[in-house]
Amino acid sequence: MPRKAREQSPTGIYHVMMRGINRQSIFEEEKDRLKFIEKLAEFRDKNSYRLFAYCLMDNHIHILLQELSEPIGVSIKRISSSYVLWFNKKYERCGHLFQERFKSEIVSTDSYFLTALRYIHQNPIKAKIVEDISHYKWSSYGEYFGQGHIVDKDYVLGMFSGTSSEALRLFEIFSREMITEVCLDVEETKQGISDVRLREILKEKFGIDSIKLANEERKRQEEILKELKQLKGTSIRQISRTTGVSQTRVWKA
Repeated sequence: MPRKAREQSPTGIYHVMMRGINRQSIFEEEKDRLKFIEKLAEFRDKNSYRLFAYCLMDNHIHILLQELSEPIGVSIKRISSSYVLWFNKKYERCGHLFQERFKSEIVSTDSYFLTALRYIHQNPIKAKIVEDISHYKWSSYGEYFGQGHIVDKDYVLGMFSGTSSEALRLFEIFSREMITEVCLDVEETKQGISDVRLREILKEKFGIDSIKLANEERKRQEEILKELKQLKGTSIRQISRTTGVSQTRVWKA
């Protein structure tokens, strides 16, 4: 069955979500997140798009952008391919990191543009990672107050006021209002052991980074997988997304 064509935005603006394959983590440490932000800036500078907001979560990424010199699909492919090439080389792994087809929704009005922007910045609150929007380091929210420089904040702030100080004041008030709308997002699952804790166990007990388990010698890999499956609160799906080992191999171990 042919794949459904992506809906085209009349404004060229999209809310994009990129997710790790099998929901696995796409960042192992802070340097990885910094590298992804670097990639966002790199392709923005090539006039591929205008960037308005981003939020880097553990296993997915939200981006609000407007396509310019090339279609959104091409831009996202450039970003993801470049990052995955760097990531795989760093962690001595191979294969996919992101789901093949990213999700997107069109942003056709100013009202929904601001809704999506706020939703993206509040994602860490929704995930119960932080209680205050300004405490999350890996979103573009701080850029609007002078921290960082890769988003087109003048365009956004201009929607609130022509005066810089007043625009910032209104932007902050708006950004902190609790969201009631539902935007593009991942389906959350409840787990007895968090992905972060599972990676810690791999490091503490077996002396191996989770991302490198897929490249371990087969016998040792199976021994580790067997022990992970015996941990209370884990699932085959969780072990697979955390380590990058296929669900079939985890199940057979």
